[in-house]
Amino acid sequence: MKLYYSPGACSLSPHIALREAGLAFEPVLASTKTHKLPDGSDYYAINPLGYVPTLELDDGTRLREGPAIVQYIADLVPIKNLAPANGTLPRYRLQEWLAFIGTEIHRSFSPLFNAAMPEEAKKIYRDRLASRYRWLDGELAGKPYLMGDHFSVADGYLYAVTRWAKPPNVDLAAFVNVMAHHERVTARPAVQEALKVEGLLGK
Repeated sequence: MKLYYSPGACSLSPHIALREAGLAFEPVLASTKTHKLPDGSDYYAINPLGYVPTLELDDGTRLREGPAIVQYIADLVPIKNLAPANGTLPRYRLQEWLAFIGTEIHRSFSPLFNAAMPEEAKKIYRDRLASRYRWLDGELAGKPYLMGDHFSVADGYLYAVTRWAKPPNVDLAAFVNVMAHHERVTARPAVQEALKVEGLLGK
C-alpha cells in the first residue's frame, strides 16, 4: 500500500492508523502546494481533487477521504481494536465521532488558514471551535479516549486536526480533558513514529 500525505495535514490521521495497525505501507510525500510527487510526476494523476490523503492499495485501487480510509485500515486488522465491528452500535458511534470531527472541527479550522479570509470572519470560526471543543471536553471527562478505554481511529483524527490550533491562535488551554487526550495520543509509539517520518517531532 501507499499513503500519499502532506506533513501535518489531515493525512496524519491515516498515517497514525497504519502504524497503529502494524501494516506495511510506503508513505509518499504529496505537496498540496506544488502538487508534485518526489519523482516529479503530477499528484493530480493520483487524486484529481489534489488533496490528501489518498490510500493506494496493492492492486492499484485508490481510496480518498480520511474517515473512509481509516475505517478500511481498521477493518484490515480487527484484532487491533481500532474500530468496533461493522453493523454494531459502537461502530455507528465511531462513525458519529468521525463525522463530528470532520464537519465541526476539521471544517472549522480550514478558513483560519485562508489568507484571504477577513479577521472578523475568522473570529466566527474561532468561536465555533471553542464551542465545539467545550462540548468535546465534557464528553472526554472520565475516559482516556473518545470511545472509552480503547484508542480508535477517531482519536487519531481528532489528534491530527487539534494539532492545528496553535498557528491560527485557537486557545485550547481551558479544555483540560481535550489537552490531556492530546498528550496521551502524542505519547503513543505509533504516533511518535508518524510524527518522526513527517518531520513533525517537537513541532
